[in-house]
Amino acid sequence: MSEQQQECGALDQSQFCCSVCLDLLKEPVTLPCGHSYCKSCIEGCWDQEEQKGEYSCPQCRESFSPRPLLRRNNMLAEVVEMLKKTSTQQASPPAAVDCAGPADVPCDFCCGTKPNKATMSCLTCLASYCPAHLEPHHSVPVLKMHQLVSATVPLQDKMCTKHNKLTEVYCQTDRKCICYLCIVDEHKTHRTVSAAAQRAVEQNQLLVNQKEVQKNCKKQEEYLKKLVKAMMDFKWGSQTTLKTSDEIFDKLISSIKKRRSLVKELMKAQEKTAIAQAEELKAQLEEEITKLSTRDTELEQLSRVDDHIHFIQSFQSLSSFPDLSPGPVVCPPNSFKTLTDCLSKMSEDVESLLNNARPRITATVSTIDVLLPPVPKTREEFIRSCYPLTLDQNSVSMKLSISQESRRVTSVDSTVSGYDSYIQQKLATIGLVLCREGLSQRCYWEVKFSGCTWSVAVSYKDISGQDFGNSNASWSLDCSSGGYSFRHNSQTRKVSGPQSSTIGVYLDYHSGTLSFYSVSDTMTLLYKECTKFTQPLYPGLMLRNYSSQSTWGYYAELVKLW
Repeated sequence: MSEQQQECGALDQSQFCCSVCLDLLKEPVTLPCGHSYCKSCIEGCWDQEEQKGEYSCPQCRESFSPRPLLRRNNMLAEVVEMLKKTSTQQASPPAAVDCAGPADVPCDFCCGTKPNKATMSCLTCLASYCPAHLEPHHSVPVLKMHQLVSATVPLQDKMCTKHNKLTEVYCQTDRKCICYLCIVDEHKTHRTVSAAAQRAVEQNQLLVNQKEVQKNCKKQEEYLKKLVKAMMDFKWGSQTTLKTSDEIFDKLISSIKKRRSLVKELMKAQEKTAIAQAEELKAQLEEEITKLSTRDTELEQLSRVDDHIHFIQSFQSLSSFPDLSPGPVVCPPNSFKTLTDCLSKMSEDVESLLNNARPRITATVSTIDVLLPPVPKTREEFIRSCYPLTLDQNSVSMKLSISQESRRVTSVDSTVSGYDSYIQQKLATIGLVLCREGLSQRCYWEVKFSGCTWSVAVSYKDISGQDFGNSNASWSLDCSSGGYSFRHNSQTRKVSGPQSSTIGVYLDYHSGTLSFYSVSDTMTLLYKECTKFTQPLYPGLMLRNYSSQSTWGYYAELVKLW
């Protein structure tokens, strides 16, 4: 034993034990506070503290933030390794006294009810041995020539049940292990090879399978990393959005409170001004009433005077009337109802705005997820991804009109003449309209149409005046009583499927899929386009007319699913 090993032997093993698992340190790491642990033990402790955001030492409770980067303590690992070797040399071999458990192979030469665990099996002796009884196979020259294998399964499992011989041959015909006597018996016409040869063949296949497993394991680990990152990003995004949402609503509430204070101040100022004006007029009227009352008394007294000369002289001075203020025009008692009605209308408008915004907010929130959900199969599942849409009045053609809460577009006039008629016959287009909403997530909507050929489409915001499907910036499904056709980049493709007056559109923006469905009692996929979208998509409708018939009154409508 070396001097260094003797010094290690003098050390106390408890000094090199992990305080978590109470065993010798395995892959030791040292924290900033100086305490050491098994890397897996401290990582497990800190994983449980992940939500707190603070990580502490289990012994001294010193906390760290952010989570420290753990590195292997190489010097401590070498000391622990030498300590293990020294302890192994000084201790007696435990394998010699291990009793065989239910899953172990028992030693065939151990006496008693509790035989020791066998470590090796001899294919020549057809017996299994514990380390103590195996010793003669290492020391006796004759026994050294016997073939020893690890005692992983009982030898009885390797014996031929018919001839009670060791199975050393593989029958490729029956795909089973047999003994040599089986070759001259029931397997004499079969294709057989030695167990070693079959092992070599299957060993190669094992290597192939192992590589495939390792490849798949690596792929799954990459998926796991992406999933963990996506979860962390999702949590961070959710917390940030909640904070932003609170700030937006706080600003909105603060703005409403501020407007309320302004209205109250305005009302109080108006009340003060109006009352002051009324008080001034009231004082003036009271003064004039006093003067008139005095004049009335003087006239009454003059009427009783019997001196004619005095009467005449006095009447002349009392005959003139003072200038009186014009009578006030008093507002009716319910003049404040106008203001109340104005405030009530404002409240209704705000409430309507919030109600209209709620479905969009709900639909947008429902699309936020860590994992992309599977494609819906039933209409109920599709409707969960519905998104409220409205037609844009600014994008509608002159030949169409919008109604039904901006969800229906109707053909109002299809009669044209001259050059316009030539253009219409060439393009077979009456008019088109886009929705206000640009989509860049998962969403579903339905279109119900009547008469002629309507195109249910999506496109980028600016399609430069082109019809849907005539460029690489729009995708269109033409729907009529004669069938369906898909148009993109000026190329048309016939589409088969059951006729229906309602078409469902499912967009998965991030996965780059656009699907059109025939909607009736069931959902039938008509066409699915797979591509990569680079801009938000705007749903659109277009009326086509491939004949000279009038299209007046034909309509297409966005079905209200929300």
